[in-house]
Amino acid sequence: MSLRFNRLTRPAVRSLGPGEQISEHGITAARQSNGDCRYSINIMVDGQRIHRVVGRESEGVTREQAERTIESLRTKAREGRLDLPTGRKVHRSLKEAVAEYLTRIEHDPKHGRNYGPKKRHLEDRLAPYFKGQRPDKLTDFTIAHYVKHRRDQGAAIATINRELSTLSHFLNRCIAWKWVRADQKPKMPKGEEARKKIVVLTDEDKRALMQAAIADQDPLTWLFTAIAMGTGMRHSEILRIRWDDIDLANRRIYIGQAKAGQREQPIPPNLAAMLQKEHAQLGEPSGWLFPTSRADAKHSHRQQMSEQFRRAVTRAKLDPSKVTPHVMRHTAITSLIKEGVDLPTVQRISGHKTLAMVLRYTHLSDDHIDQSVAKLDTAFSGAFSQELHTPPNENERSAA
Repeated sequence: MSLRFNRLTRPAVRSLGPGEQISEHGITAARQSNGDCRYSINIMVDGQRIHRVVGRESEGVTREQAERTIESLRTKAREGRLDLPTGRKVHRSLKEAVAEYLTRIEHDPKHGRNYGPKKRHLEDRLAPYFKGQRPDKLTDFTIAHYVKHRRDQGAAIATINRELSTLSHFLNRCIAWKWVRADQKPKMPKGEEARKKIVVLTDEDKRALMQAAIADQDPLTWLFTAIAMGTGMRHSEILRIRWDDIDLANRRIYIGQAKAGQREQPIPPNLAAMLQKEHAQLGEPSGWLFPTSRADAKHSHRQQMSEQFRRAVTRAKLDPSKVTPHVMRHTAITSLIKEGVDLPTVQRISGHKTLAMVLRYTHLSDDHIDQSVAKLDTAFSGAFSQELHTPPNENERSAA
C-alpha cells in the first residue's frame, strides 16, 4: 500500500500498555489485558463501512497483514467496478437505484402499472430495511431474513408477497438497465396465500347493475360495465381499448398489452351490436373508448373507473365492498364454465397465463353440480325394478 505510518510504528505498538490503542490509516492496534495485541480495520469501501478484526499478535498477525487485508478489499471493489456503466465510479446503493427506478417507470405505460403501491413498498418497507446495501449484493439469505422480519412484525403473507413482487420487478429493471447481472438476482420465496372466495353475480344482480350503470352521471359508466360483463376483460385492459382495435365484423377486440401477452378478445353478438351503435352515434371515431377529459392529465385515456363503478353498485343495492370491477371478470368466466365450455377455450377467452389459473373458477354452485351429477343416473335407467329386487315371500321360498 506504500503507506507512511507516523504513529502506528512497531516501537509504538510494542510500548502499548493494557487497554491502550493506536489508530492510523484505518488500522487499529489495541493492547488487551492479557498482554496480546489485536489488529482491526475500519474503512470505507465503495460507500460501505467495513469494520472487522484481522487477528492477534499471538496468532502471528502483524500490521502488514492488516494493510494487505485493506488492499485486498479495495482490489475486490475495483474488480466489481469493471462492469459499471459509463460515467459511474461506484455502484448504486439500493436507495439510489430505487429513486432512479421510480423516476424512470412513473410514466411508463407498461412498467409503471400499480406505481403507487410499488412506490409505497420500496420507500416505506424495502429501502429502509436493506438500507445501504447494493442491489447486486442482495442474496437468498437476505431476502429470507426480510420475509421473517415482516412476519415478526405481523404482516400478512399476501402483503409480503406483494412487496416481494415489487422487489422482483425492481431487480428485473435493474437487470434490463445493466445495473445488475441476471445471475445476481436472488430468489423470491413467496408464501402460500389463503384463497379468497370468488364472488359471482346472479343474473338478477347483473340486470340491476347494468340499469344502475346506465343511470350514472358519467356517460361512460354503462359502456365500461357492459364490456366487463360481456367479455370478462381486466379493468386496465378495458380502459386501453381504442375504437380501431375493435373488429365489429368478426366480433373481436385486439388487446396489445396484457399479462399473458397479446390476444384477440371475442365479444358476444349483443355487445358487438351495442358497440356498433355507439360507434356510429359518436361519428365513427378511431381513438380511445375511455379518453381523459382533463387537459392537464398525464395519460390520454382513463386509468380507472372504480369510483363510477362503485356508484353503480350502490345504486343497484349491491355491496360495494364485495362487488368490484374484477367481480365482472369472475362472473363472466364462471358463466362460461357453467355453460360447459372446455377449460382451454375459457383460458383463451379470459387471457390467463396457465390452465391452473382457470381451475380456480370451477367452484360451481350447488345447483349446477346437482344438475351435472344427475346426468349420471342415465347409466342406471331401467336397470333396477321393484319386482326384481323385492325379497321373496314364504310361499316362494317353499316352492324353491
